[in-house]
Amino acid sequence: MTEPLFAQSPAQLPDRETLLSLSGLDFMQRLLRGELPHPPIARLMGIRVTSVAEGRVTLRAVAGFDHANTFGAVHGGWYGTVLDTVLGCTVMTAVPQGRWYTTLEYKVNIARALPMGTEVEAEARLDHAGRSTAIAHGSLRGVADGRIYASGSTTCIILA
Repeated sequence: MTEPLFAQSPAQLPDRETLLSLSGLDFMQRLLRGELPHPPIARLMGIRVTSVAEGRVTLRAVAGFDHANTFGAVHGGWYGTVLDTVLGCTVMTAVPQGRWYTTLEYKVNIARALPMGTEVEAEARLDHAGRSTAIAHGSLRGVADGRIYASGSTTCIILA
């Protein structure tokens, strides 16, 4: 797999007109192919999208020292950001052209501590996509050990 392209400046981010000209699934597939850049937060959090299908997205991520709390453990906000990302990307696959979405609420359950440097795969699946809301669930699983480190769910609003 090639390294993802990350936006390095605001000028590299797609403008609103470009975003609204694509369906959410097309947007996510273009991001996966490197035709659109991953957002800056993906670089900051060590995230890269690895697969996109209608109603399902996976990504991989590695928490490093910059994601540690005072105790030297991976900060809970890292788990939440990774899950919010994969859940939102999954919802995005169901957003029609000319619309966009934002997170209304998300919930994270941390099952165990994640050692720094451990690669995880985050996977999410769409449960529902209606005219105005969408719901998805997902998990963070260790790539090497297959263990669940966290799970979560989201409710998003689809906007015109």
